[in-house]
Amino acid sequence: MNIKEKVGLRIKALRDLNGLSQTYLSFDSDMDRSYLSGVEKGHRNVSIVNIEKIANALGISVEEFFHDESFRNVNND
Repeated sequence: MNIKEKVGLRIKALRDLNGLSQTYLSFDSDMDRSYLSGVEKGHRNVSIVNIEKIANALGISVEEFFHDESFRNVNND
């Protein structure tokens, strides 16, 4: 699994955990819903600025966002 897919799955997992729709998260993070959908599917290369916006909308820090088992050993795809 590549890093774009890992980031996308992390966003989706956190969004689901918070009971949020893509529409709500996209509105709260000031992003287009179709862009967010592409990020969640691992099709878009999301910037760190947008990751920060998403993390803020989810009520967590960027550090918390990346504090997940899926981001360990990133080079061992």
